[in-house]
Amino acid sequence: MDSTREPKSLSTNLFYLFLLLSTNLLTLFLSSTFYSSSCSLNPISTTTTFTKSSSRSTNGFDGTGNPDTPQATIDLPSEFLAFSSGQVLPLGFNANFDSDTFHPSVGQACTRFPDELSRFMTYKVNGSCPDDELSAQKLLLKGCEPLPRRRCRPAAQPDYVEPYPLPTSLWTTPPNSSVVWTAYTCKDYTCLINRKKTQKGFDDCKDCFDLQGRESNRWASRQIIEGSLDFTIDEVLAAKNPGTIRIGLDIGGGVATFAVRMRERNISIVTTSMNLNGPFNNFIASRGVVPLYISISQRLPFFDNTLDIVHSMHVLSNWIPSTLLHFLMFDIYRVLRPGGLFWLDHFFCVEDQFLDVYKPLIESIGFIKLKWVVGKKLDRGAELREMYLSALLEKPLKNSW
Repeated sequence: MDSTREPKSLSTNLFYLFLLLSTNLLTLFLSSTFYSSSCSLNPISTTTTFTKSSSRSTNGFDGTGNPDTPQATIDLPSEFLAFSSGQVLPLGFNANFDSDTFHPSVGQACTRFPDELSRFMTYKVNGSCPDDELSAQKLLLKGCEPLPRRRCRPAAQPDYVEPYPLPTSLWTTPPNSSVVWTAYTCKDYTCLINRKKTQKGFDDCKDCFDLQGRESNRWASRQIIEGSLDFTIDEVLAAKNPGTIRIGLDIGGGVATFAVRMRERNISIVTTSMNLNGPFNNFIASRGVVPLYISISQRLPFFDNTLDIVHSMHVLSNWIPSTLLHFLMFDIYRVLRPGGLFWLDHFFCVEDQFLDVYKPLIESIGFIKLKWVVGKKLDRGAELREMYLSALLEKPLKNSW
């Protein structure tokens, strides 16, 4: 009896095994036929719309402080959708992501400016990008940060030459061929160097490109003047044990003279800068230090408790909404290691603002005050009650959390 059942049982098992393999192969065939491969280089060609609904709050405003936006349908560029849509991971679920899908990061506000976004994302895939630095930067500063990636080659000078070698590059004006000048009023470095003398109106860091002018002396003095707003680098470094300040960040660092000074002391500094009517990022890189093209709205791209020093001169001031400034100050605290230094260099405001808003805001972060100097800004008249704060603040070495 038992021997007659064995062939039947074996046949049944083989049949089920064949059935299982067949269904798996059929599933693989159907999935590869009806779903686009994650390795495909073809742009999305279908028309897709994005529905934007209002986010209501108790005061009738959305999270940006703007009135509730009525529901609208926005056509988004196919290349934007190709980049920003969730992408299924080729190897399936990833425990690090806790997901089987990768969602590329893109600025929340990108879809609020569909016309500008469409211009930015319209190009020939695998071809040359449009020469659109100025409009792209405006889109970024409106909140589309980070900008979506593109599949095209950026504009570049056809006669580019190798940069000057270190250390020559640190204090030498780069060749004009290192920059695509389309976005700027000046079309060469000679114009930028002389623009404080020849150009009317305001430009950000108007005399910064003149390395033989004020930049040649900035932060370099060996003399410490008690009560001065102008701290020196050596004065600040003396606040810590020798060699313990090694890496850091300069927020809105112009042409990166601060980073160059620190490099001369074997300290590595990354400099954030925008290109506001000048090729600041190109200039920084040509000098041989690292530029970082982000605005003050962007979360600092460093892990918690890692940097020895953060510096910022003039950029952090009363032009920034106080809530955004509060977030930014806490982000600086976040990336500094315990015992790290925050050098707030010439913070600008008026006296009433300082007492009512900015002094309590800064004091709420949790820094220890090592130096705190307040001085009047008198170049436009004392009646305006304008002032500066220069402060050297330390994240507590113990119990910083």
